[in-house]
Amino acid sequence: MCGIAGGVWSIESEGLSRAVLERMTDALVHRGPDAEGHWLQPPSANDLKRNAEPSFGVALGFRRLAIIDLATGNQPMDNEDGSVRIVFNGEIYNYQDLRHRLEGSGHTFRTHTDTETIVHLYEDLGLDCFEHLNGMFAIAIWDSLRNRLVLARDRLGKKPLYYTVQNGRLLFASELKSLLQVPGIQKQMDPGAVDLYLTYQYIPHPHSIYQGIHKLPPGHFAVFENGQVKVESFWKVDWSKEISIDQATASQKLKELLLDSVRIRLRSDVPLGAFLSGGIDSSLVVAIAQQQLQTPIRTFSIGFSESDFDETRYAKMVADHVGTKHERFEVNASGMDIVDRLVDQYDEPFSDSSAVPTWYLCELTRQHVTVALSGDGGDELFGGYERYRALEWSGRLQSWLPVSWLNQSWLIKRLPDSNARRSLLRRVRRFCEALGQPPVERYMNWIQIFGEASRLDLYQESFIQQLPDRNPVDFLRSAWNKAGKRDLLSCASVADLQTYMPCDLMTKVDIASMAHSLEARQPMLDYRLVEWAASLPSHLKLKGTRGKKLLMDTYQDLLPNEIWHRPKMGFGVPIAKWFRTSLRDRTMDALLGADARCHAIFRPEAIRALVEEHMSGKGNQAYRLWNLLMLELWMRKV
Repeated sequence: MCGIAGGVWSIESEGLSRAVLERMTDALVHRGPDAEGHWLQPPSANDLKRNAEPSFGVALGFRRLAIIDLATGNQPMDNEDGSVRIVFNGEIYNYQDLRHRLEGSGHTFRTHTDTETIVHLYEDLGLDCFEHLNGMFAIAIWDSLRNRLVLARDRLGKKPLYYTVQNGRLLFASELKSLLQVPGIQKQMDPGAVDLYLTYQYIPHPHSIYQGIHKLPPGHFAVFENGQVKVESFWKVDWSKEISIDQATASQKLKELLLDSVRIRLRSDVPLGAFLSGGIDSSLVVAIAQQQLQTPIRTFSIGFSESDFDETRYAKMVADHVGTKHERFEVNASGMDIVDRLVDQYDEPFSDSSAVPTWYLCELTRQHVTVALSGDGGDELFGGYERYRALEWSGRLQSWLPVSWLNQSWLIKRLPDSNARRSLLRRVRRFCEALGQPPVERYMNWIQIFGEASRLDLYQESFIQQLPDRNPVDFLRSAWNKAGKRDLLSCASVADLQTYMPCDLMTKVDIASMAHSLEARQPMLDYRLVEWAASLPSHLKLKGTRGKKLLMDTYQDLLPNEIWHRPKMGFGVPIAKWFRTSLRDRTMDALLGADARCHAIFRPEAIRALVEEHMSGKGNQAYRLWNLLMLELWMRKV
């Protein structure tokens, strides 16, 4: 697990010096505190190239968090004759199988790392090599024989990779802060990205907060050749495919896939543990891992003093049942302690408030282990979210009754907006407000932070004029439509796997874990399991008001019965309370002060209305205020 950075250029004045490359990797030291490596080659030294023009200079930089092959795994790493050179962030879990194949075809290995496997696989297969990798990765390969740089990112977007093409050169890095170390790089805020951020609470790929700086989409590679970049997908999944399978057969296949997924993620030359929230997904991962280990695995959970946000008693229940060595941390967080740290580390506006407990959990877990398994992916793959069930029921309701009038009904608008986390009234209100809409728009209504009307009411007229002619919903709609004519639950879960999973969940976990030099591994997001689970019929996942039916049918006896029937809590913090207490003054000063940067974008009176509604207790605007606060603090930082 590491940080990578570098660039390719043909104009000498645009080249990266060693000092600049070192600044780029120094900005990533948290991702790789154990070692560093730098390799530079000016344009005139490309004596292996086959193309006469143009001649490129190359710089590859690396920071290492040592996990596998502690003695010989440093990068940049090359092949036998030096014609292919790589920097790589991630883990390839099937690298030993690939290595045996490559050794059989004549390749010589100097290390025991997964990195060298990628080098030789690229030699044999070229751009087709990435579809053979099972793992999480961000890769940069310099191919001197073809005079090209190749970038690649794993299928689910577990590892980040930013790039930009400016002034005839390509620059890349694991994080934005690294790219911004390059003198003269253009960094103008993108109004369209702000519009996307207010919609989703994150900025979707391929966009970043800056114009001209892109995120490589998950499951894609990019080739920079002759001064041009071309991006293509290597993960070609038919999301519209649904298999016919009975429950018994599905359970057996699930056991095989999940067992192997956990097994290959247990290999580590440094201490390994697991996050354990007490939810179904992390509990299953821990239970299956413990079955394969001779000694108790170390597990970690985090609690808060507010009972509505603390689920550590369930984690303890699972730990006792499975037999792990468990650590419970309690954080008396006030909000003030964390917001600036999050803004600094995430580099661009990001307002999933569950980043707060994730940050603390990673910080405390790293005091004991270097690698941690997590349960990410279970909700998307097996129908765990309440919004999936809401889609199912709203679809049925719309087919039974003429309900389109409900979302405009005076009765619905007068329902109180409770501050309680799991308020029934709050859920009823959100459910009814979306009735009558097409499925994608209905789903968007439940997941968005600010809807279109709310955003337009918030924006300054001058900012509206800068917005691109695109609808933020199109990002979700494009992913949704890839499920074809499947049922609503399948469409929503397929959309989440392509949008919410990489852009929100994986971003949150990667930044929070790597900020503390901790590697997080997600067994449920093994691409083989993802492809298979996404093809399952929904009746195997959802039964009545309960999701994750197949998980329960398959693993009923593996966990305590209370875990299967406990209410879903998610992973959050009491930001509604914070805004009225510890964050009150900071929020008022930041969003309503005379020096508020966001007033260039938003009408102050519109912000004031949101703040006053929340502070007075008349409504719960916590997620919107968190969204605006994180944007304002980011704008003050840059």
